[in-house]
Amino acid sequence: MGLLKRLFGAPDRGTAPQLYAAIVAAGRAPHWYAKGEVPDTIDGRFDMIAAMLSLVLLRLEGEPEALAPSTALAECFIHDMDGQLREIGVGDVVVGKHMGRMMGMVGGRLGAYRASLAGEGLGAALVRNLYRGKAPSDAGLAHVEAELLALRDRLAATPTATILAGALPR
Repeated sequence: MGLLKRLFGAPDRGTAPQLYAAIVAAGRAPHWYAKGEVPDTIDGRFDMIAAMLSLVLLRLEGEPEALAPSTALAECFIHDMDGQLREIGVGDVVVGKHMGRMMGMVGGRLGAYRASLAGEGLGAALVRNLYRGKAPSDAGLAHVEAELLALRDRLAATPTATILAGALPR
């Protein structure tokens, strides 16, 4: 345990851990990997959780009351990914490098999904980012795109306070 954590304890992230847990649970739903053909691998699960996280962060973007909770949500992601890397055996020396690359990937996805939602739809961005350039069947891509767009719509219809309380709309 790090010195600062021992001295000051874990940071208070409010309800962000509950919201992050809901995002992870939704991102691990079997339909993404079966019907949606998302690769059921470490990378595939990372990409699915990053897609879900991106939609939530995009929904909270521009909401003044969501600035600190959005930051706390991103910190939950960082903490989780750090732990996941260590669990699979990545050593202290290179964890930071991996984390930097992962955060860059999430930032890239935020930009890609933001632009896609404002324009031509998610299809091309999903092939690039979720499927890492290897397009699934038309049915698999259509499933994932439809489900993510439905989530985006549910998030838009959900009051910010409800999301910030840790609830992911179903």
